[in-house]
Amino acid sequence: MNTSKITEWRKKLNPLLEARKTALRKIKEEKENLEKAQQRLSNVQKAQLVVQDVAQTIQNEAHRRIASVVSKCLRLVFDLPYRFQIHFEKKRGKTEARLSFLRGNLELSPLGTTGGGVIDVASFALRLASLILSLPPKRRLLILDEPFKHLSSEYRPQVADMLSVIAEDLEVQIVMVTHSSELEIGKIVRIG
Repeated sequence: MNTSKITEWRKKLNPLLEARKTALRKIKEEKENLEKAQQRLSNVQKAQLVVQDVAQTIQNEAHRRIASVVSKCLRLVFDLPYRFQIHFEKKRGKTEARLSFLRGNLELSPLGTTGGGVIDVASFALRLASLILSLPPKRRLLILDEPFKHLSSEYRPQVADMLSVIAEDLEVQIVMVTHSSELEIGKIVRIG
């Protein structure tokens, strides 16, 4: 083979060799990037598990504290007491809370299967729990307008007792507008 032919082949081969070298270098870089991305993904997945574990712990503690306040109020009012539960459910990538009452072994929907003012008492207790558990702590004052308007008259004396117990035990001042004389406790101010 003559030298000119070899030179011509070298001119064709050199760019191809250079392109091969560049491609091999790019493959090596991409493999390194892939390894780094896989390591980041692994770290993110581990962090996600830690965050989920912490969130679960916080949800359980919040449930325990809120349910204890609500259940205490329900226990102080009703003869066959209800217990309050919060069910945390993951939906659409978020955690949602579903509230229910337990009476014996029976789970009841708050809106459809309870009567006598159970919702009024639970609603009051949820406001109370929110106040007590707020951070930073707030002044323990509840101002309420007819909070027990749907309460059956048979339970009003127990609610009055509950308000007294709660105010004393939890050191909460309650200012309440009511038209029910059975719920008048503490200092009474009549308007009009």
